[in-house]
Amino acid sequence: MRAQQLDQPAPIGERPLHVIERAETAPPPGELRLDVAACGVCRTDLQLIEGDLAARHLPIVPGHQIVGRVAAVGAGVEEWSIGDRVGVAWLGGACGACDFCRRGHENLCPDAEFTGWDRDGGYANTATARADFVFALPGGFDDTDAAPLLCGGVIGYRSLKVSGIAPGGHLGLYGFGASALLTIQVATHWGCEVFVATRSADERRRATALGASWVGDYADPPPVPLDAAITFAPVGSVVVAALRAIRPGGTVAINAIHLDRMPEFNYDLLWRERGLRSVANFTRADATEFIELAATIPIRTEYEVHALGEANDVLGRLAAGAVGGAAVLVPDS
Repeated sequence: MRAQQLDQPAPIGERPLHVIERAETAPPPGELRLDVAACGVCRTDLQLIEGDLAARHLPIVPGHQIVGRVAAVGAGVEEWSIGDRVGVAWLGGACGACDFCRRGHENLCPDAEFTGWDRDGGYANTATARADFVFALPGGFDDTDAAPLLCGGVIGYRSLKVSGIAPGGHLGLYGFGASALLTIQVATHWGCEVFVATRSADERRRATALGASWVGDYADPPPVPLDAAITFAPVGSVVVAALRAIRPGGTVAINAIHLDRMPEFNYDLLWRERGLRSVANFTRADATEFIELAATIPIRTEYEVHALGEANDVLGRLAAGAVGGAAVLVPDS
């Protein structure tokens, strides 16, 4: 096994990832070993590497948007065979027994494990995963096409569900990075009218090309009250801007695992049953539904491909806002 490992969080400019070599081992019971074909790069990876999210296990191999092929099957696994192509995402495991899991909210399981945070992820040429937390991938997507769907796409889909947006509704997207780029494709497929707020001129052009009916800055009021909004920027002031734009009874869904802070705001913005909802992870049902929908639409991703050895450089470009769409790492040849 060859991987990029984090020993201690540090600013990405200090190049905290380094190459390790490990002997291959058989997967534990109930798990699979995968030959990694591609792994998407996510802002959450950057937040973990730099310490904005506290480390839960060190050293760790980051990466939670893994596309690979089954190379070995652990004892007790019957549903997968060697050679199957599968995806691995952020939610790497849940207890299955707590009240949250029994109610279908495994994303809130207190004992949930997360790929690249609690267990080694996909910045490697091989990875292991629980067999019951991997997903079959449709043939219409190449490996590098599929990788960005497994975080930004799935969590964007859950954000749509949490926001309560109905087909044909007025939806605001605040920030337009890799996740929003996929989310807008689902929303327009549902017939929603989409309004995008972002400071980036390039992102505004991209949003217009993907069907946004209006683009503006975070401070600009959309031309109509919004039925719902999703915020993608990890900035509390953007949440307040979205709250200001929704109609009474509407919801702002916060698509961020880490937020800088929530600034003080006037209660009138929340009055009349407006709602704020955080979006915490996703369930396996969300992932399965989204992957099927992505193949039906079909959703198209925008990404750049880099060798695994360039991981520090790619994350540095992500931190600087220089990545257009998404970035995907592939094992060094």
